[in-house]
Amino acid sequence: MSRAEATKARILHAATEEFAAYGIAGARVDRIAKAASANKNLIYVYFCNKDGLFDAVYDAHLGRGLDLVPFTPDDLPDYAGRLFDYFQKYPEVLRLATWHRLERGTAVEQDPALAKPARDDKLASLEATRKDRVGTPGFAPATLLTLVLAIASAWSPTNAAAMPATDVLTSGPAECRSAVMEAVRRLL
Repeated sequence: MSRAEATKARILHAATEEFAAYGIAGARVDRIAKAASANKNLIYVYFCNKDGLFDAVYDAHLGRGLDLVPFTPDDLPDYAGRLFDYFQKYPEVLRLATWHRLERGTAVEQDPALAKPARDDKLASLEATRKDRVGTPGFAPATLLTLVLAIASAWSPTNAAAMPATDVLTSGPAECRSAVMEAVRRLL
């Protein structure tokens, strides 16, 4: 890794923590530069401005990051369980998504191309799976995907309706994961 690539990676890491904690408006480029041990001007060289830096962080975590959880339309309970695991391991992902929605609206409202191919692929896969199961109409693909994502993120700190897992389930994350998978199974 070149020196420039290493600096850029440190900036992205520091920016991830800053944006997850403070959102776009509350994040400070000075704090990001200090946490990254980088010259503040490099942030502008690499990312143009704070919005460009947020876009790079958002894309890294929600675009490429969620690709780490393979989509299995024929086994949505397992997919929801793996999403739950991912959100537990990377809580900043849902925080970033929440800040994005709060400060910019939904991705579709702002930029129809953002995350559209991945979403469209998932919806097409769900539609194909639904057609294969004749006699079970179920939910429309977009509704089903929304519900699965909501269930998988049920114990996220960004979920205003969530109770801490320790208040609801005494066995911790494993029991929460099982509940997520069972909820999706029953949804289907």
